[in-house]
Amino acid sequence: MTPMRLRFAKMHGQGNDFVVLDGVRQAVALTASQVRALADRHFGVGCDQVLVVEAAREPGNDFRYRIWNADGGEVEQCGNGARCFARFVRDEGLSGKEELRVETARGVIRPRIGADGRVTVDMGPPVFEPARIPFDAPGERRTYAIEVQGRAVEVSVLSMGNPHAVQVVPDVDSAPVATQGPLIERHPAFPNRVNAGYLQVVARDRVRLRVWERGAGETLACGTGACAAVVAGIRLGLLDPQVRVGTRGGELAIAWTGTPDMTPPLPPVMMTGDAVRVFEGEFDLPAPDPQENPAC
Repeated sequence: MTPMRLRFAKMHGQGNDFVVLDGVRQAVALTASQVRALADRHFGVGCDQVLVVEAAREPGNDFRYRIWNADGGEVEQCGNGARCFARFVRDEGLSGKEELRVETARGVIRPRIGADGRVTVDMGPPVFEPARIPFDAPGERRTYAIEVQGRAVEVSVLSMGNPHAVQVVPDVDSAPVATQGPLIERHPAFPNRVNAGYLQVVARDRVRLRVWERGAGETLACGTGACAAVVAGIRLGLLDPQVRVGTRGGELAIAWTGTPDMTPPLPPVMMTGDAVRVFEGEFDLPAPDPQENPAC
């Protein structure tokens, strides 16, 4: 089989970087190994995630948004990617709308491009019910103790379209992200794995955050991780409704008007940050393994 040539754009949001593919005007059917080839930082374009823009499946929506981690696994949601998705759609002339309705594996999100070029995304409400995260726990609590390397680690567990386990730490610089993060990611209590967040509260309106992302490792920023961390902090009574989240790649603004004791229906989490186009080009994908099923 001959290699497949694809046009792409390289983008990033606070350093969380993406290869974005237009699946509306070109045929995109990738296998997991081809996703890994694109994401490879030595032999490919290099990225944390591959994003694909597709035509919407449901009337009233504008596009469908699909995400693959660098390891080739498809995931449900990516907040920084959602902002880059919106900028890509605008830059490519696929839509002139200021606000989009975008289908994801976990529902519809609504990114809006501001006059300053920053993008605000309505990420929908957080999910706390263990079965919907999914998380193996007998009932819903604000924090849970999970065993990691023989000791209990206290985490807040929730979904922002993808699962997160957030722990409050005194200093993110010394947090065991690279050593403990992979163990939490693959903890048996999380059947679909989980993103491990490390949250340092600086003030009621300012935090620092590092995230070990499932399938990608530590990234410079994680949009859904920032949303999850702020929601967790608010539920613990540590944070105000509007919080600046400092990541290693830059700052995100997160707003949530929920309260610690609020019951459903819950308000959505709003995320605002940059979406930067770095370069564009064409890439010859290696021919797929004939035994491998297409990932998209």
